[in-house]
Amino acid sequence: MDITPDAHVYWSSGFLKVNSTMVYTWFVMIVLVVGSWLITRRITSDVKIPRWQNLLETLVGALRNQIRDISQQPPDRYLPFLGSLFVFIFFANVMAPLPFYHSPTGSLSLTAALALCVFFAVPIFGIWKRGPLAYFKAYAQPVFFMAPLHLISEVSRTFSLALRLFGNVMSEGVMIAILLSLVPIILPVVFEMLGLLLGSIQAYIFFVLATVYIGAATSGAH
Repeated sequence: MDITPDAHVYWSSGFLKVNSTMVYTWFVMIVLVVGSWLITRRITSDVKIPRWQNLLETLVGALRNQIRDISQQPPDRYLPFLGSLFVFIFFANVMAPLPFYHSPTGSLSLTAALALCVFFAVPIFGIWKRGPLAYFKAYAQPVFFMAPLHLISEVSRTFSLALRLFGNVMSEGVMIAILLSLVPIILPVVFEMLGLLLGSIQAYIFFVLATVYIGAATSGAH
């Protein structure tokens, strides 16, 4: 039983390897790109709109409201980045019941990459909104020797983001695999349904935490 999709290598040459994490990450991205194109190619402003457009507008509206409520700022500047994080993690998790699929978020390398995206996005948005002087000055508040502690906090919460998502998805996959080997009929189906719920929650938690970090950086509340 493979605990992480990194363990399943399809091709290797020297230090180059193509494993399940890479394959399924690209699979999710392709599904999202193609799905987005199919939904938006016939987008309309009529009173009667297609069901998929209605679903998309509902999702975008919900994300915008969440960003506004959490950050207390207009959401449009942050929606493309934060919305992409949520949608990618959500679909990467909820496609887990597919028989050929292994969620790439069960790999620490992918969750670390997502956490690093947030790590770099925080100062980028903070400097963009407040300017470099005001942003970096906040690290020395309330006294200048607090700056190293603020930097340690930035790094530690990045590790926390990566490990939280990886640990929950990986443990869920291991638990379902064990149950399939012990009770192969009813109980695993129940846990698959529970796994879909937990996968959705993990995507939401990652989205909320990323929004909190960016909102704090752009408002000066380090």
